[in-house]
Amino acid sequence: MNIIRKMKPMIMLYGSDIIKSEYMQLEKNYMQHGKVSVFHHSIGVACFSLYLAKVLPFKVDISALIRGALLHDYFLYDWHIKEASHRMHGFTHAKKALANAERDFELCNIERDIIKKHMFPLNITPPRYLESILVCIADKICAIFETFSIPY
Repeated sequence: MNIIRKMKPMIMLYGSDIIKSEYMQLEKNYMQHGKVSVFHHSIGVACFSLYLAKVLPFKVDISALIRGALLHDYFLYDWHIKEASHRMHGFTHAKKALANAERDFELCNIERDIIKKHMFPLNITPPRYLESILVCIADKICAIFETFSIPY
């Protein structure tokens, strides 16, 4: 099953402004896991989050889910480059992503929570919203798939 192909129309409906933005396009130059760019990882997480929302019996804010998922890794640098500011990337990038997203887009509270808390439990504050939990789970699943080159 190609989750990205099936979910892409909804992702574009709610997130095309993010996807087409200048800084989001720069994410194509930064690697995330394995051979997957931060841009493609973010699309994958948005698609997988939407897939989870559709198969689980919960009501979610689809727009906030998609937009928060697209922006969850909006930190805008290559964390693989050996640099002092990148050393604690796993612990700090969510805060940087949120600051960048707030600078470039208007965010609702759910979107802010998704971005800020997607690294739970590495960052110790748990997600507040169901949408945040779905993105947190989807992010971990996509990271595993990407690291081991498993298509999704």
